[in-house]
Amino acid sequence: MNKISIIIPILNEAKTIEKLLFHLIDHAALENISEIIIVDGGSTDGALDLIKKTDLNIKTLTSPKGRAKQMNIGVKAATGNIFYFLHADSFPPNRYDQLIINEVKKGNPAGCFRMQFDCNHWWLRLASWLTQFKWRACRGGDQSQFITRNVFNDIGGYDENYTIYEDNILINALYARNEFVVIQHKIKTSARCYKRNGIWRLQYHFWTIYVKKWCGATAEELHTYYKKHIC
Repeated sequence: MNKISIIIPILNEAKTIEKLLFHLIDHAALENISEIIIVDGGSTDGALDLIKKTDLNIKTLTSPKGRAKQMNIGVKAATGNIFYFLHADSFPPNRYDQLIINEVKKGNPAGCFRMQFDCNHWWLRLASWLTQFKWRACRGGDQSQFITRNVFNDIGGYDENYTIYEDNILINALYARNEFVVIQHKIKTSARCYKRNGIWRLQYHFWTIYVKKWCGATAEELHTYYKKHIC
């Protein structure tokens, strides 16, 4: 029987984590979920206390900061045969569990949902609309990522050399194997990073990072650029 382990890396996500956990439980058949695993990278905003106060059966782990490291640690505690990696500010569609399992049964071992930002700016609406297509350039971690245990292990997990862009490295490997599907249901994700940095400024820097990687930039070079211009 297919079982999903949901793995959520967090760092100071007190504003969204409680809402997300209840959303995940309310919008799934719990017999399909092995566990929900929160991997904290050193939160100082009380996020872990909020999780404990929910009285939900949530596994909480600690890890060095860095989503790749956090998600790989989450995998070590997971018992399901399908991993579902989710950002703390992204809310998957109703019955996301069955939608994922249906794709695995069809022989699709990995993929994501199409996306909708929680912002009505025309550019973000266009960017959201484009995620319905399978084009590699339209992929990103905010769309979430499901992958079977066997394929994840075969690829070698997330590359911990990458402090940023780790989602895209895994997606690149899946595209190279032709093992990626886009589920035509929408995950709703926060546009908070765009609002904080400015839509055009942030989009420019995201494109620059993408091009830098395409031109051969190292993980360290990408992280240095990200710290200087975004974080």
